[in-house]
Amino acid sequence: MKFLIVGDVCGRPGRETFRKYIPQLRKEHNIDVVVVNGENMAGGRGISRKTLDEVYAAGADIVTSGNHIWDQREIASFIDDEPFLIRPANYPEGAPGKGFCLYPFKAKTIGVINVSGRTFMPPMDCPFQKVDEILKEIKDRCDIILVDIHAEATSEKIAMGFYLDGKVTCVVGTHTHVQTADNRLLPKGTAYISDLGMVGPYNSSLGVNVNNAIDKFITCRPVRFEMASGPNVFSAVVLEVDDKTNKAVSIERILFNENDV
Repeated sequence: MKFLIVGDVCGRPGRETFRKYIPQLRKEHNIDVVVVNGENMAGGRGISRKTLDEVYAAGADIVTSGNHIWDQREIASFIDDEPFLIRPANYPEGAPGKGFCLYPFKAKTIGVINVSGRTFMPPMDCPFQKVDEILKEIKDRCDIILVDIHAEATSEKIAMGFYLDGKVTCVVGTHTHVQTADNRLLPKGTAYISDLGMVGPYNSSLGVNVNNAIDKFITCRPVRFEMASGPNVFSAVVLEVDDKTNKAVSIERILFNENDV
């Protein structure tokens, strides 16, 4: 079984790039399930009804998120009704939506868990304890379990990878929008990468117009961010899982940089 797990999709350029490459990658890699982080889909901040429908139509099966999940106010009106849109599970009790989903595929059940890191991030409940709680609830109901840790610090992501090594099938990091080169199988068999990267403008600061970012760093004052334009990048991994053992076989990085075309 093969999964395509895609990094943070940024704004319209990211959605268009996602739509462009998904059919090609599904065919080339015999992809069964597509998981994508969508927290930046709507103008770079949050998820709207329109942008969610757009990525589903383009081939997404499961959408994870992160700290920008609430940036579009309308999310509260539909997140509870979306079975395969999840937000970080370690938001305080009572937050709309859910932090994991169970996705049926043929004879398999795939569990996907989303948590947020706490280092250099908004205060949240402990992601390690929260994953433990969820695993107690779903591990006997799932054949394969994927975890998206949306976090700033690579140290926290790596710690989560080793903490869950042997307990889940795969741990991927999101949020920093730059693909890392540490894809590997951990000692007990869990597939891991510190950050998937992003889908969106290559000549940008994490998808944002570089001049906006430079102004903010130089002036230390609020700056209105705009999405960048130009050539795009598509970042993801292909995860292969053994059909008999449900264990990870490989995790391969995918990186298309249209700037090089």
